[in-house]
Amino acid sequence: MYTIEFEPVGRRGQCPEGESLLDCARRLDVDIVSICGGVSTCKHCRVQIVSGSVSPPTPEDSATFSETQLKENYRLACTTYPQSDVKVLVPPESLSAPQRTQVEGLELRVEPDPAVRCLEVQLSAPSLETPEPDDQNLWNALKETYALNQGRMDLKVQQDLSSRLRSLDWRAGVALRESEIVAIGADSTHWIGLAADIGTTKIAVYLIDMKTGETLASRGLMNPQISYGEDVVSRIYTASKSGENAQKLQALLVDALNDTIVDLCSELDMDPSHVVDAVVVGNTAIHHLFLQLPVLQLGMSPYVPAVRSAVDVKARDIGLRIAPGGYVHLLPNIAGYVGADHVSMLLATGLDEMEGINLALDIGTNTEICLNCRGRMKSVSCASGPAFEGAHIQFGMRAAAGAIEHVRLSGERVEIQTIGGESPIGICGSGLLDVIAQMRNNNVIDSSGRMNTHPLVRTRDGRKEFVLVERSDNGDITVSQKDVRELQVAKAAIRLGIQALLEDAGVTEKDIERVIIAGAFGTFIDVESAVTIGMLPPLPLERYSQVGNAAGTGARLALISRTARRSAERIAAKDGYIELASIPDFNRKFAAASSISWTTAD
Repeated sequence: MYTIEFEPVGRRGQCPEGESLLDCARRLDVDIVSICGGVSTCKHCRVQIVSGSVSPPTPEDSATFSETQLKENYRLACTTYPQSDVKVLVPPESLSAPQRTQVEGLELRVEPDPAVRCLEVQLSAPSLETPEPDDQNLWNALKETYALNQGRMDLKVQQDLSSRLRSLDWRAGVALRESEIVAIGADSTHWIGLAADIGTTKIAVYLIDMKTGETLASRGLMNPQISYGEDVVSRIYTASKSGENAQKLQALLVDALNDTIVDLCSELDMDPSHVVDAVVVGNTAIHHLFLQLPVLQLGMSPYVPAVRSAVDVKARDIGLRIAPGGYVHLLPNIAGYVGADHVSMLLATGLDEMEGINLALDIGTNTEICLNCRGRMKSVSCASGPAFEGAHIQFGMRAAAGAIEHVRLSGERVEIQTIGGESPIGICGSGLLDVIAQMRNNNVIDSSGRMNTHPLVRTRDGRKEFVLVERSDNGDITVSQKDVRELQVAKAAIRLGIQALLEDAGVTEKDIERVIIAGAFGTFIDVESAVTIGMLPPLPLERYSQVGNAAGTGARLALISRTARRSAERIAAKDGYIELASIPDFNRKFAAASSISWTTAD
């Protein structure tokens, strides 16, 4: 028996000799993608051996991986057998959706240097001989213990100071933001911070240990503003109609954050008042709606933000219920449709520090793309639409149990994998990407996206559709011609954005040395399928890397590091912007980018 450890899901267990890593993963509830069922034909169960001995590479491994990848111990889990205790890294693209949500983003280690310092101090009780005022008593104790000069104290803290010091018997924990005391508690108080990435569709919330930088708890939730429109343009229009509407949209975000803070603090046996600092990122429209800034100008040419620089605001002033004097820090924006979340992604990936020609995409309802061409950075925003979330697709759904997330087509045989191994009930964005790539590879559709004659293509109510799953009870799950068109529009926006940046820099796709894919949907896609349909350039697959929610990672970095906040300011100042709709010959280029190419990477 060997001990096998699967990272980053943190699952460990025993594997008998002669059992493959894939079978071991299944027993340990590590849901590795395997559309073919483990017979080494789908090539999706890719893993990396971090330590330990395994069986030699098989012919299937050699056909799947490059020589460099084989030297780095990449293997197919279905054909690899442990020969000792083994540590296995499962890349995000090899995990099913529920477990990929655990791979929230890059785990970057930095020396904590937060804006809020957590201090412990012992005061002397006042007496008739030394009737020192309570605020002066506290500042003197801080000066004696930490050599701090007197600063200022938040009004809410002042209002509670005298009773709090006496109830704590003159021994207190102090949260000091720069030179301002923002909270006082027991000396044993575990002070925490909040980082939040507010996306157009989803919100990611993290509670962070302010001393160590460790993520203590996290949660993903839907953005409740979606009831006012799937895209930010609809919300801009709604908020601009009246102050009441703007207030409602802002309250939806704040209430969602407050409820999540309460729930996560309850899990940690803490109180929301222990949250002494917060960093929030989002696109420019979300940023403005969150702060109740004017948004009408965002919806009109030339689409300028009201505020570009970083913002620090008292949490209570926007309704966020954390420590009495706690602040919310919002990273800077770049342009009307390239916001603080993009800056946060660039901060987390370190794109601005990379040499050569490198590309980063944050794929979602709105997709932001940045090209760093030998130190010159420019970004573009693409309205890729909600198709990636399953919206406007006949049998589309979000990534949940029963959603088809991977597809393989061979002749007339369709193999699918659903989230959780449940009976198929619909198809999520990554599954739609997969099936259209497979349809193109098998000539079910041509490069224009039109469906050809095929045994699995039928006409119903005058419209062609591809039968993905036959069901006797609830009707068949199909991909319609309209579904293909919806995805073409989404993928064309992304490919055109890439092309616009390359043309502006005077370089070509083949010059790109690395492509970083971030974002909720970017975590889930099969890169090979994205290349097949022409959404991404036909580059060698080893040039691509998927990093999860990098915007959330950047928010966490900014929470625990003042250096990271300064870096974000530098990135925003350095990054230029291209308005996609203003590029020459836009309509012709968009039509060309809509083509479903079946060229694969070399």
